[in-house]
Amino acid sequence: MNWDDTTDETPAAEAGERLVGASAAGDDQAVEAALRPKDLQEFIGQEKVREQLDLMLRAARARGATADHVLLSGAPGLGKTTLSMIIAAEMGAPIRITSGPAIQHAGDLAAILSSLQEGEVLFLDEIHRMSRPAEEMLYMAMEDFRVDVIVGKGPGATAIPLELPPFTLVGATTRAGLLPPPLRDRFGFTAHMEFYEPAELQLVIDRSAHLLDVTIGADGASEISGRSRGTPRIANRLLRRVRDYAQVKADGIVTREIAAKALAVYEVDERGLDRLDRSVLEALLKLFGGGPVGLSTLSVAVGEERETVEEVAEPFLVREGLLARTPRGRVATPAAWAHLGLVPPQARGTGTTGQGDLFGA
Repeated sequence: MNWDDTTDETPAAEAGERLVGASAAGDDQAVEAALRPKDLQEFIGQEKVREQLDLMLRAARARGATADHVLLSGAPGLGKTTLSMIIAAEMGAPIRITSGPAIQHAGDLAAILSSLQEGEVLFLDEIHRMSRPAEEMLYMAMEDFRVDVIVGKGPGATAIPLELPPFTLVGATTRAGLLPPPLRDRFGFTAHMEFYEPAELQLVIDRSAHLLDVTIGADGASEISGRSRGTPRIANRLLRRVRDYAQVKADGIVTREIAAKALAVYEVDERGLDRLDRSVLEALLKLFGGGPVGLSTLSVAVGEERETVEEVAEPFLVREGLLARTPRGRVATPAAWAHLGLVPPQARGTGTTGQGDLFGA
């Protein structure tokens, strides 16, 4: 099981309401802690990242040195926090966890850095949201293991250098492009976390089912993995909801049929779309003929805030090839018409669809 447990920069609608939301909230965090893999061998997926990390950590242990600073980027729920804990475990070091939004002043960061032990791992989630003064202090701390503490104010202020023990910073971000180059360049190892393939998610589900004492068949795990949006956190959340359905409505065994019925109750379809996703597509197709239509107009038609449609629903729809963002507005793809079982309108005087004309323009 691989996923993050800290708060990600996602709208509250996704974190608190959506079964297919990638952020962890409430009971999710407690369950995830019990399911986390403890070492790289147990970690499923991200083959290249695991191999590269394993080489770096083995070399650091052989030298008796602290590991290089690590930057992990990727969507929420793919395993950034889990990997940070594994790095600490592999190095036999303690780990301290904080987040960018929690560090609003350079003094906040100085207090954390000055209390680190030698070799300790500092995990900084959503590192791109850290304040600029703290960011600039981090440059020197990462490179020279030193910070300058300012004592006093005004012309009489004095900078006192404070030596730090060697430590490993593991930064995680969902938006690597927002990191300033000077900070990004100070990481000795950078990795991007990719979305999981259904076969990998099936392995995640099998492992979690064993730990949760859930009896599940290969077809049941396959059904859940196909609806999990390539994200282990979502796969495990769906598994727990299917488990509940199987216990109440069946004999407790999760089969393909039981999984499909359970996820139909929770309005998660075979491609992982939920109520919000389908509402956006249905409005785009039925009310606006597939588009193009502006985001504000589409949001009003769906009855959701503009930010909710743009930041919560659209990224997955675009990734699935069901919706396209164009200079003229949002446009449904032929796959969207097919998924909802609708027939695209024919262009006047031609035998082609309006969508084909738009994409060819």
